[in-house]
Amino acid sequence: MQDRRREPTGHWNLDAAASTSAGKVACGVAGDGPPLVLAHGWPWSSFSWHRIIPALSTQFRVHWYDMPGFGRSELSPRRPPSLVVQGEVFAEMLEHWRLDAPTVVAHDFGGTVTLRAHLLHGRDFASLVLMNVVAMRPWGSAFFEHVKSHLPAFTGLPPHIHAAIVRAYIDSALVHALPADGLEAPWLAPAGRAAFWRQFELADEVFTAEMEPQYGALRCPAAILWGADDPWIPMSRGMALAERVGVALTPLRGLGHLPQLEAPDAVLQELSAHLSRQ
Repeated sequence: MQDRRREPTGHWNLDAAASTSAGKVACGVAGDGPPLVLAHGWPWSSFSWHRIIPALSTQFRVHWYDMPGFGRSELSPRRPPSLVVQGEVFAEMLEHWRLDAPTVVAHDFGGTVTLRAHLLHGRDFASLVLMNVVAMRPWGSAFFEHVKSHLPAFTGLPPHIHAAIVRAYIDSALVHALPADGLEAPWLAPAGRAAFWRQFELADEVFTAEMEPQYGALRCPAAILWGADDPWIPMSRGMALAERVGVALTPLRGLGHLPQLEAPDAVLQELSAHLSRQ
């Protein structure tokens, strides 16, 4: 990614839609250049990329979307939005955008989603950047496991208690405090409240277990970036992934689980270094 000193050409928006096997998906595109696709994780949405999209759009045609069950996409899609479904939908979105081999940047569950699209559904990438991703077992925080084991106790919470839990859960991922409004908003309306807890029920390590033996057979250059102080997924998990893939891990010192929001300039610098080598 060359530094051409151009002004940002786009910003985060969701002004388009696509029909998928899991229902309607909200999406956006900005910029010109080679295609680059952003894949968010849980409990986030494409809003989690809004601080780096303007800079990326000076060099790339950047594509993003809210996964089914997230953000402004259908929150109760016709197919339960498990990671199996999300991997299929990612492949469908590449077809929607008519992208044969884009660069892909994935975060959190977006790692599982894009790896499934690549390894199980045959989608080709020009390059893959994985950042604080869910890819190696074991995964899931103590809170995640507690909710999964006692789901009915959470799904009927009063709205104000639900909102407080969502805010606390988001804050628990961070090293540097961030305004929570854009991250928490999709989960506060009635449909969002149900969608939030549904993801705990749908999560299962089997969705990564079946791929782990194949990580050394990626068909594209890969890089792994990791917020070194991630409270959710320790860097040791990222190092295990890097060893399995056969690349070096790049630590992002002093950052938590959302490096692209906590320190967008640092993330852009590392993305530039990796992508310029491709």
